Amino acid sequence: MRRFAMAALVAGSITACGGVSTQQEVQLGTDYASQINAQLPIIQDPTISQYINLLGDSIARLADDRNLDWHFYVVDSPEVNAFAVPGGFIYMNRGLIERAQTLSQVAGVLGHEIGHVTQRHSIQQMEKSQQANMGFGLLCILTPSVCQSQAGSAALQIGAGALFANFSRKDEQEADVDGIKNIIRAGIDPSGIPEMFEILLAERERSPGAVDAWFSTHPTEESRIADTRKVIASYDPLILQGLTKDSPNFQQFKQRLRSLPPSPPPKRPPGL
Repeated sequence: MRRFAMAALVAGSITACGGVSTQQEVQLGTDYASQINAQLPIIQDPTISQYINLLGDSIARLADDRNLDWHFYVVDSPEVNAFAVPGGFIYMNRGLIERAQTLSQVAGVLGHEIGHVTQRHSIQQMEKSQQANMGFGLLCILTPSVCQSQAGSAALQIGAGALFANFSRKDEQEADVDGIKNIIRAGIDPSGIPEMFEILLAERERSPGAVDAWFSTHPTEESRIADTRKVIASYDPLILQGLTKDSPNFQQFKQRLRSLPPSPPPKRPPGL
């Protein structure tokens, strides 16, 4: 938590000085990612890590011209969510991958989160708010169960805010448009983006609690499905022909994920 506080103070001083450079953005993201990785149950299986990084890199390297060093992680949590940290750190929960049916659906989520980084949405929020208490809110958004731990409760009591949460509708629309563009560039069928929205909306009808984390940070309604389909339809059909919808390697990746032990139970404070 001390490093979170220091990073937050640095962030406050940077925004007060009137702008965040790419170098500063990467340093802030590195500091936050270091603490996130120390507290969240990141899957360490080499096969899982290699696949998600190969897939993520194939999308990200064509999406940004700042030569960021991208990092992609699978969090061992059944909760459905994904999140991006400034500077090129992308997190996706196991529960989201398990609900996806095809490569293009997972790639669409990655493309969307990459869009948040390339559009610098979190940095823009930081520059507007100039808040110092922001670090631990990331953990609460990505995996709400973390906030029920003693460390999480203490962090919330000191007022740590969710700086990188609740992007505006405009931010989400920009990330959707960028996500479509990003995965098309990588040779992947963009129809996975509205399909993933449909899967999650259907699950919300069946079991609302299972996808609360996603909908709290990624407002998703039927109109968003129509909007993304409209953007996809605006592309020349010749460009969309032959794009990859699914692959044996992705299905093997999912099978490997299913073969791992169940996700650890949420941490609860004593007495609950």
